[in-house]
Amino acid sequence: MGRIHGERIGRSTGCRYCGRKRGMVRRYGLRLCRQCFRDFAPELGFKKYK
Repeated sequence: MGRIHGERIGRSTGCRYCGRKRGMVRRYGLRLCRQCFRDFAPELGFKKYK
C-alpha cells in the first residue's frame, strides 16, 4: 500500500501534552515525549528499575 499524495511523512503528531515532536514514546499508543513520559509514568503504572 502506498501513501496518498500530499500525506505528511515523519513527525506529524507531537506529544499530546506539550506538543513536542522529538523524543516521542509512541509504544502502546502513549504518544508522549520522553520528558512528559518521565512525569506521567508513575500515574500510568510504569515502575522505574535500577
